[in-house]
Amino acid sequence: MRFGTFIPQGWRHDLVGIDTADHWRVMATLAQRADEGPWESLWVYDHFHTTPVPSEEATHEAWTLMSAFAASTSRIRLGQMCTCMGYRNPAYLAKVAATVDVISGGRVEMGIGGGWYEHEWRAYGYGFPRVGDRLGMLDEGVQIMRDAWRTGTATFDGRHYQVDGAIVRPLPLQEGGIPLWIAGGGEKVTLRIAAQYADYVNWSSNPETFSHKRDVFEGHCAHLGRDAAEVVRSANFNTVVGETEGEVAERLDRIEARVAPFLGEATEGYMNDYRSGSALVGTVEQVCERIDGLRARGLDYAIHYFPEHAYDRSGVDLFERDVIPALS
Repeated sequence: MRFGTFIPQGWRHDLVGIDTADHWRVMATLAQRADEGPWESLWVYDHFHTTPVPSEEATHEAWTLMSAFAASTSRIRLGQMCTCMGYRNPAYLAKVAATVDVISGGRVEMGIGGGWYEHEWRAYGYGFPRVGDRLGMLDEGVQIMRDAWRTGTATFDGRHYQVDGAIVRPLPLQEGGIPLWIAGGGEKVTLRIAAQYADYVNWSSNPETFSHKRDVFEGHCAHLGRDAAEVVRSANFNTVVGETEGEVAERLDRIEARVAPFLGEATEGYMNDYRSGSALVGTVEQVCERIDGLRARGLDYAIHYFPEHAYDRSGVDLFERDVIPALS
């Protein structure tokens, strides 16, 4: 089992109460700790407005952070879960990612998807294309990026994107280009795109949903003549871990008290994920059992978001000390 961790960037109200002038110091410190620890990768989200409700709280931009983390870490791989294709021209995005790959010494992952957060799409002037168009943009954009990274140029005349001899140099340092994580579980289109192009996929950590997406994905691979085992299967977990069930309950209460002034009526829905059994919440033994159960269903790579991360690292420390060694 391989492990990644998210660095808080504000999107999930996970920097509230911290002065904006201190945000980078907090993020950089946590990234450096992850770089020194057992994690294979660190991740951020590609969003502009906070969730579950848009607010005035800061959300730091993903690719700016990628560049900053590239320069301030030395080992850990750098990913986004996931870059929205519609927010940037794909030839431009290929250029940005290749530059960051060089800065990092060849450590970038390209998480990419069709996008879903309608509020920020419209707020930033992108409109909100129907889902078929968003997935068409994903399909065309992935082809442009792959060509650009492999050859240094891209020419493409599609329905959504047209590029004519776009020069994308420097090339990424990684041979064959930056690994593609195609995130999302849309069964007719997204999983077909993933079966065709992805190096990694990312699905729900709900066991039944994960197994279903796996089966559909393997069907697409068989239809395309691709070995499904070539593609690494990952899932994201919203994670709270404690030594005892009482400690876990105290952690949840602290999380709720911190976000409630900012979320208001949305607090109950936010916390339901953690209190209902949907999120990865429990003692070390309970957390290990849950991840191991998904491993039996084909999970290769577990990526963890810790809502406490910017305020209290003790849960992350516990996970590093007792969970990762038990499952690695």
